[in-house]
Amino acid sequence: MHRTVTAHLVLDADDPTDLVLSVAVPRGAYTLDEELDVRGGVALDVTEIETRHGTRVHRVQAPAGRTAIEYRATVAGQDDPPPVAEADLVEYLRPSRYAESDKLLAFAVDQFGGLSGAELLDAVVDWVFEHLAYVPGSSGPTDGAIDTVLTRTGVCRDYAHLVVGLLRAMEVPARLVSVYAPGLEPMDFHAVAEAHVDGSWHVVDATRLAPRSTLLRIATGRDAADTAFLSSYGGRITLQELEVTATSAGTLPADDGTRLSVLR
Repeated sequence: MHRTVTAHLVLDADDPTDLVLSVAVPRGAYTLDEELDVRGGVALDVTEIETRHGTRVHRVQAPAGRTAIEYRATVAGQDDPPPVAEADLVEYLRPSRYAESDKLLAFAVDQFGGLSGAELLDAVVDWVFEHLAYVPGSSGPTDGAIDTVLTRTGVCRDYAHLVVGLLRAMEVPARLVSVYAPGLEPMDFHAVAEAHVDGSWHVVDATRLAPRSTLLRIATGRDAADTAFLSSYGGRITLQELEVTATSAGTLPADDGTRLSVLR
């Protein structure tokens, strides 16, 4: 498999600002050729920090004014299946800021009680797909799974948060993954869920907007608080431009969202 991804961001900062970028794919068993360029008039120094699950973030001290960020990566091959750690199976059962599984418990049991394994996974994804409307701009940056249940609208992160929250409420470890998604329309950074079923991590996407087999992992965490593509500290920023591309060589595979799939 051969995938090519890019991310282009332009932002204005009112004051010198500490930026944390999460746009780079993890290093893995595949062959990775990449370049990250950050400029604020001149090339800026970038510090790479590797966090959990191989997630790589890049920290930049941006000056006041305009900063442009360009990332390009070509990936040949596939990564190994994600490892299963006992600590993750505990952490990803707990409620988190945007996936309030404790508040969803009664609802989840009412809807999915008696189901388990792949059958439960399919039922949760089907319910979210059928009961939510994908409406760009319909949710805010602080909305969580409960807000999504009430409004029945959202974007990819809202779909993923609700899937994660419902699965955790049913005692299935689940987490959120930011990805590049060949075939996504409109193209953007994308968010999906990963659930621990039958001894492995399996990726599910209740939006069904892109085939899962070509998704390329960026960051993995409890929810969007751990996987945001851009965070800023110490100054106010305004994002002026954002353009993401993701392609996969050959014809995109069909994916009806029902079979178990591993993010590689």
